[in-house]
Amino acid sequence: MIALTAAEIAAATGGVLRAGVDPALVVAGPVVVDSREVEPGGLFVALPGEHVDGHDYAAGAVAAGAALVLAARDVTGPEGQPLPTVVVPDVERALGDLAREVLVRLRAASLEPGAPGLRVVGITGSVGKTTTKDLLAQLCGSAGPTIAPVRSFNNEIGLPLTVLKADEATRFLVLEMGASGLGHLTYLTDIAPPDVAVVLVVGQAHLGGFGGIEAVARAKSEIVQGLVPDGVAVLNADDLRVMAMAELAPGDVVTFGASAGADVRARGVVVDRTGRARFMLEARDADGGTRAVPVELRLVGEHHVHNALAAAATGLAVGLSLDEVAAGLSAADALSPHRMHVVERPDGVTVVDDSYNANPDSMRAALKALAVLAGRDRRSIAVLGEMLELGDEHREAHDAIGRLVVRLNIGLTVVVGEGARAIRDGANHEGSWGDEVLLADDVEAAAQFLEGELRPGDVVLVKSSYGAGLWQLGDLLVGEVAR
Repeated sequence: MIALTAAEIAAATGGVLRAGVDPALVVAGPVVVDSREVEPGGLFVALPGEHVDGHDYAAGAVAAGAALVLAARDVTGPEGQPLPTVVVPDVERALGDLAREVLVRLRAASLEPGAPGLRVVGITGSVGKTTTKDLLAQLCGSAGPTIAPVRSFNNEIGLPLTVLKADEATRFLVLEMGASGLGHLTYLTDIAPPDVAVVLVVGQAHLGGFGGIEAVARAKSEIVQGLVPDGVAVLNADDLRVMAMAELAPGDVVTFGASAGADVRARGVVVDRTGRARFMLEARDADGGTRAVPVELRLVGEHHVHNALAAAATGLAVGLSLDEVAAGLSAADALSPHRMHVVERPDGVTVVDDSYNANPDSMRAALKALAVLAGRDRRSIAVLGEMLELGDEHREAHDAIGRLVVRLNIGLTVVVGEGARAIRDGANHEGSWGDEVLLADDVEAAAQFLEGELRPGDVVLVKSSYGAGLWQLGDLLVGEVAR
């Protein structure tokens, strides 16, 4: 975080400095919510949690070097001594307020002569946010100091923590913005109004929280409405609900996708046997002409072409050249864990760990990638868990995935957990028979079955929502490499 005094932090958060805290105390270290991550001179944010309360760890944080604690009540050390604290009414809100103030200061500093010129990018969508964020962070990182969230830090806690990592040298601040209900993106864009807002797709993720696909579209449009006054909207030309957001954009609109009218598109897509795509990246220039350059992705799955186009369009919008974008995409790797992470085990089994999250769109994409990887000469195995937060669409959505498994001719499907049972039912209704599809009670049962079932040449996909817990199975299967 940029250096702030205790008095400035109190003013930014609407808090009160407790007696004994020097208002001139400088906090220049990182802002953390985990006491194990404290560094000398930093700020520890004592968030109350469902299972643990950060206030209980404040003393340990100060002992580890935290200069100040942001808390909802007075906190004391092991001998009852008061700790240096800013007390606020709502710690989570205060964290967002602090991030907002820091970003305002950084934007002002970026206008000074010789400053790098900070550009803030916000990315949302029902699927593909994290991969697109990772791709764009690598593109921007080759052009200047870039801050982007780790994993999927895209909510009311993760986003401010990411903003607070930026400093005066930051040129690009790439933010992932998630939403599971109306108003969520409005809150996030109020903290960090983007210069460029990216909307990937309006899909079936979190339908239970929204109440329907049109509500999802309204919620995603909040990121466009949250742009700075002359901000650029980067929109998916293949999604009519996304394209309808163009009328909300305060500035330019850049489109990407397979549609012929898209400003940035992929021509001649070819997917090789490893599941990696190559194509000609075509972009329209300011004069209305087009230019195309080759791209070869390292990411597995044809669906990543869509993510690459989104990252490319955004890279161009923040000032990168087409050649820089193409080179960056061809060199980019998957950064976040459990996202189409492909591991070739010494025993000849290929594991595709995509267990971080799942919704109907991403589940279909992963299954198609599995079919491509296995081809006709290797056995494909899909280990599938529950897709959460689908509301009334839950059973129908899982049933449809089971039917797709059969249509893709997946060799063996292991459905894990009662919540995913409809996947097995759908496969059976589509014509699966015998031992092609089975139901495992839990992750442990699935692991035991696979231990005796896997053989050289198998290609195994592990896919579910994070809360379903199949990431543990992904770790186990990939961990075999290290043993």
